[in-house]
Parts: sequence; C-alpha cells; structure tokens
Amino acid sequence: MQMEIFQIVGLGLIAAVLAVLLKQHRPEIALQVSVVTGLIIIMLIMFKLASVLEALQGMAQRINVDTVYISTIFKIVGIAYIAEFGSQVCRDAGETSIASKIELAGKVIIMVLAVPILMALLDLIISIVP
Repeated sequence: MQMEIFQIVGLGLIAAVLAVLLKQHRPEIALQVSVVTGLIIIMLIMFKLASVLEALQGMAQRINVDTVYISTIFKIVGIAYIAEFGSQVCRDAGETSIASKIELAGKVIIMVLAVPILMALLDLIISIVP
C-alpha cells in the first residue's frame, strides 16, 4: 500500500517535468500530458476507493442507516473530487475563470444533493426538541 504512493508520486513528477519541457515548444501537448497523467492517477486510486466504499456500505447496513444517505454522501464526495480535478486542469491550461466556474458548479450541485440530508436532520432535531 505505502509503496503505491511512491509510484504515483514518481509518475506525477515525471509527467510534471515532461509537461514543463514540452510547454516551451508544444503547450497543447503539455496540457494533454497533464490531463492523461491525472486520469491515470485517478484510475489507480479508484480501485482503492472502491474497497473503502464497500466497507462503509457494509458498516452502514450493520448499523441500519438508510442507504439513500450513504449513497448521497458518496455522490457528494465524488462530485467534489471531479470538480477539483476539472478545475485544476483548467488552471493548468491558464483558464482560471473557467476553473472558478467549475468549482462553483460543484458547490451548487453538492448543496442540492445535501438538501434531503439536511431536511432529515432538521426533522430529527424537531422531533427531539419539545
């Protein structure tokens, strides 16, 4: 497990050096190197994340938590990661304005997804308070 981080960091450093060298003469290829490297790293960690999600779902079933809430939380985390990745790619391309819009869109979507959880929490609080 710990050795995988060395592989990921090594891949990232090699890609970063390659992107910096290419940026001088072929900036479009440098951006492609950056995006492809990011996608490879995401795919490498997706397998690890899948096992964590399975463990959390099993735990939620054991303590009898509604799976709708757990799946919503997983969606929120996924949206946050995807929005961050997209905004960083845009920043790498020099498009900070678009990156900011992607981050805003991610926050709004997260807020929309969180409303049912917040409503259930408020209902619980109201039922507890006399």
